[in-house]
Amino acid sequence: MTAASDGVRFAVRVRPGARRDEVGGTWEGPRGPALVVAVRARAVEGAANAAVVAALAAAFGARRGDVEIVTGARGRDKLVAVRGDPARLSARLAELLT
Repeated sequence: MTAASDGVRFAVRVRPGARRDEVGGTWEGPRGPALVVAVRARAVEGAANAAVVAALAAAFGARRGDVEIVTGARGRDKLVAVRGDPARLSARLAELLT
């Protein structure tokens, strides 16, 4: 995770095709720990990416427009940026990673 003046960036591991949309938990990936985001949508025509953005926006109390998939749009491992107060977002991220 990195904090910027306008928000935070962090790694995400996506589980498409899950029973329900859920944000929370840690996955130890090749680039370090990542936040797990499970979505019901399948990885077809961007549906899972849209669901990831919606789930993260809800989890962080942000608008969908404030959540951006920076890299990894075609895979399960993504780098995501959320705009907003860095201190508040970092604290919420720490809660979700446990």
